Amino acid sequence: MADTITFRTDSETEHALDVLTNDGSSRSAAIRQAVLEAAVRRERAAEMRRAVLRMPLGEPDGVNIAEEISAAREEER
Repeated sequence: MADTITFRTDSETEHALDVLTNDGSSRSAAIRQAVLEAAVRRERAAEMRRAVLRMPLGEPDGVNIAEEISAAREEER
């Protein structure tokens, strides 16, 4: 048997539950579905972040900005 979870609602949560149960779903079913969908979104976002971090950065363009700024300042003196 599943665990029971109790939480306090506020006006925003009550409105969200009204929206989620507008199709006749029970509050319990709507909350369960919302939790599952939130978990899927969070896992997908984490995977997207990992994919971005795995992306190759390409080859450096050979431009050393610090060196160029230093050289330009030397010329100004």
